Amino acid sequence: MAGDAETTGPRLAGRGAGGGDDGTAAAGGQDGRKTAPDTERLLTPAEVAAMFRVDPKTVTRWARDGRLTAVRTLGGHRRYLEAEVLALLRAAHAADSR
Repeated sequence: MAGDAETTGPRLAGRGAGGGDDGTAAAGGQDGRKTAPDTERLLTPAEVAAMFRVDPKTVTRWARDGRLTAVRTLGGHRRYLEAEVLALLRAAHAADSR
């Protein structure tokens, strides 16, 4: 979708794309698209939502608004970089502690 803050990326390995079962991204990015590093774990909207105790649609809105970067699988599903999600979670927790 044009204008979204999301990028297209690799299909999730271990879910039909070939590769490990550890949730890492399949190889890609030769055509200039932003892809997750091979060692970066990708999280589903439901996994991110559970971490923040919000609805998965809220996570999708955060990606659309630019708060999170969504990587698209070949099937069009959104995945989120674990490191980026954990950083946002730490920032949210720090803001709640003040």
